[in-house]
Amino acid sequence: MTRRITRRSYLKSTAAAATAFTILPAGLARGYAANEKLNLGIIGAGGRGGANLQAVAGENIAAVCDVDRGPLNAAARRFPDAKTYTDFRELLSEAKGLDAVVVSTPDHCHAPASVMAMKQGLHCYCEKPLTHSVHEARVMAQVATEKNLITHMGTGAQSSEASIRTVEAIRAGHIGDVVEAHCWTDRPIGWWAQGMERPAGEDPVPDHIDWDLFIGPAPMRPFKAAWPEDHPARKKWRHPQVYHPFVWRGWWDFGTGAIGDIAPHVMNVVFWALELGPPSGVEVVDTSGMMPEMFPEWSIVRYDFPAREGRPPFKLFWYDGKKTPPAELLAGSSGGNPLFVGTKGSIRVGGTPYPAKEFSDYEWPEPTLPRRGEIHAEWIKGIKNGTQTGCPFSYAGPMTEAYLLGNIALRVGQRIEWDATASRVTNCEEANPYLHREYRDGWSL
Repeated sequence: MTRRITRRSYLKSTAAAATAFTILPAGLARGYAANEKLNLGIIGAGGRGGANLQAVAGENIAAVCDVDRGPLNAAARRFPDAKTYTDFRELLSEAKGLDAVVVSTPDHCHAPASVMAMKQGLHCYCEKPLTHSVHEARVMAQVATEKNLITHMGTGAQSSEASIRTVEAIRAGHIGDVVEAHCWTDRPIGWWAQGMERPAGEDPVPDHIDWDLFIGPAPMRPFKAAWPEDHPARKKWRHPQVYHPFVWRGWWDFGTGAIGDIAPHVMNVVFWALELGPPSGVEVVDTSGMMPEMFPEWSIVRYDFPAREGRPPFKLFWYDGKKTPPAELLAGSSGGNPLFVGTKGSIRVGGTPYPAKEFSDYEWPEPTLPRRGEIHAEWIKGIKNGTQTGCPFSYAGPMTEAYLLGNIALRVGQRIEWDATASRVTNCEEANPYLHREYRDGWSL
């Protein structure tokens, strides 16, 4: 069982006890014996939840929750001592002695589950994207900071050697002043449906799914198992399901589209390397068109950042649905995504700066950034010794707030000007309601 000690009682303990515990940062009133396991609550056990559960399986899995009894029962068989729940609110109200939670629900439940847990003083690992709305991103960062918790958003960018070396090269000025960056993904093509109308009709809810709990804070809608056989979605998309499992990402009520799925990884490197603040504006360059309830099949979005601290104005381009940066920008390059364009050259993550002629004798800078381990292990270690992770909510929150503005620009179909201090779109009143969400009764933060 986890021992809880205050800072004062720790200082009064014997020398032998002092070797077994670490004093955590002020505000954290928990200490852990050298080989003690954390008591974890798992919220979401299928899909990414299953992968996250596997990654923390060495700790004490005390409670598991999922709205689908398939993955829930599978987790229960593996961890027979864990209490099982279908409602994370019950888990957080009833499960005693938890130290931390791992949240791997669909996007629309990330903040309700995480904020409830953090308000109880529980450390939190939350899958990406951190939240479903801009407002939630700010709340998540605020609560994590106020409670002085060890947190991590589910991305490995800060542990990737390729990303770290690229960040070091950019900060060393090797490609000059960075004036633009380009991030792209093939999703949702082949992964889940977008750009469609909601299918008509209703199907019986399978016995193993609690549909009301899946809906959670979103507006209630009828369950639909699969797209009709003659529907275009059956030809375009890999999965025939309409909502569950996994394919909820394309629906505005449940997911955050391709931006929410991949920006936390690739945009992360851009925000990290350039230490970006909030954008001043976001504009949809081109798109297949937002649907009433779904994100577009593809889009190209530009984020504008003002000049600051001796750095020039900066543009960040986003492409999804197999759209990519102009071929001339990628010519002669190696590596992956994103691409940084500077005044002296360009670089892609994992590649060397180019054009090759200018960088023929290139040498990487001396390491200046910490090298981190596997992200779940880093989070667990951080809880035990009081060190923060590479992607805590205090960092992931502002970044999430920024990239989710792209979805709002898609929703209103025009450029939006952003005042981060006021947390308000200044040129389009229609956009401001989308910064927040309306929660069903019993599901608010």
